[in-house]
Amino acid sequence: MSDYIMVPAAAAEGIFKDRGSKFIGYIFRVEAEVNAKELVQTVKKQHPAAVHWCWAFVGGFEGELRKSTDDREPSGSAGKPILNAILKAGLTQTLIVVVRYFGGKLLGVPGLINAYSEAASEAILAAGAAKLVLQVPLFVACDYEQQHQVIRIAKQMQLKVYPDVYELSAGICIEMPPLKIIEVKKQLIEARFDTFHLKDIKLYPC
Repeated sequence: MSDYIMVPAAAAEGIFKDRGSKFIGYIFRVEAEVNAKELVQTVKKQHPAAVHWCWAFVGGFEGELRKSTDDREPSGSAGKPILNAILKAGLTQTLIVVVRYFGGKLLGVPGLINAYSEAASEAILAAGAAKLVLQVPLFVACDYEQQHQVIRIAKQMQLKVYPDVYELSAGICIEMPPLKIIEVKKQLIEARFDTFHLKDIKLYPC
């Protein structure tokens, strides 16, 4: 896992037109698929006269969650081009919905692929990208008298350390980039700390 992710800097829209058809791309930062589906419904309500509402979602901290739909367009002509535009931009936690108003002329599959890709790309360009740094808290169970050993390990690796008041057992947290998890665990084991666990990842603007 990388030490950061790229997400849309803002909600935005982009427009592409071809042979009378109008494609409006909407981009949002969305952390979960369930929220993405809610936003798709919101966009549908805003454009009841449109003929298609195609979308793609990329989520997770490594873009491992992927979902797309052609919404009755020919298979692979809408959802996949939108998805590829998100992946090409290196974004995650991203939803793009492209609304199509039919202009009376068929575009063919190549034309549709280009139109949905261009509308998605225009939305991405309008939104811009924001870099979020990942930090993983590791809770180390220990008595107060032992905390100085954990603090020493954290300082040697230039990591943030703080007491965790939400845990049931006494202990302290070390906050680190994902790439340092293995080394920190190794240091703790060598110092005879054997009770620790990772907590939910935190995101900080860069």
